[in-house]
Amino acid sequence: MANLTRSAKSGCDWTSLELLAYNITVELQKPLSFFGRELLSIDHLDSNLFSSTDPDTILDLSKDTYRFLVNLKDASRANPFHESAVHELARGVMEVTRFDGGQKIPRSRYEICFTMCGDGDQEAIADVCLLQLKNSIILLVVHEEPIDFRDPEPKVIAEAIAAFEHNNLRREKMGFKPLEAMTIPCITFVGTCPTFYMVPVTKQLSECVINGQYPEQTTVVTRCAPPPNGPAYEGMEVLEYRKAALQCYTTFREVAKEYWSKFIIDSV
Repeated sequence: MANLTRSAKSGCDWTSLELLAYNITVELQKPLSFFGRELLSIDHLDSNLFSSTDPDTILDLSKDTYRFLVNLKDASRANPFHESAVHELARGVMEVTRFDGGQKIPRSRYEICFTMCGDGDQEAIADVCLLQLKNSIILLVVHEEPIDFRDPEPKVIAEAIAAFEHNNLRREKMGFKPLEAMTIPCITFVGTCPTFYMVPVTKQLSECVINGQYPEQTTVVTRCAPPPNGPAYEGMEVLEYRKAALQCYTTFREVAKEYWSKFIIDSV
């Protein structure tokens, strides 16, 4: 695919053609292979997360659980504020499964500078991302609607490549040596169905995107999704699927920590 045409474009405009043009493949894995362990227990999570979709039917909810259930309810496609509700739901899932905390903060619609084919004026906009305060993008989330028939996969991979460039620039500004490789944990949402990714980004891949060149080495991205429950895109509105999704989130958090601990800067 070295002869494919490459042109500068924003991360949100990436398609499967860009994956071919930059020698990127995606491998679907079963949970045990992807997470490298059995799925973790979710007994420690608030049981109210699994009791209803309607927060108004439950008394004494915690703030995080209430917000999660409200956004899940509002994520119905019939709701005029559906898209913003799903973005907030993506943040809320990280809160109830304790991705945030300490110096880790979630951000919505986060703009990342993206250099492609010599054009440094492109950008990749993460619907939601998790930041290690003052230095690194450590997790990315992208959402697409089922009815739009747009694949969020190329977009989130583009954002991971942009995050690699961003993180290394921040490292250099703080006097740290840039890294040769980073594996960026990512999540996509189609409706309210999450899929989990590990995107390994190397200096070679980043430079090839910057210069519009075909990488000799194939980049293999891995992905995993909770088992489907019922009709396609019937997501976390369904209690059994919600349990499976939150169990995957809880396990993904531990795996993501292992990856981002290799590139974050703990002190600034």
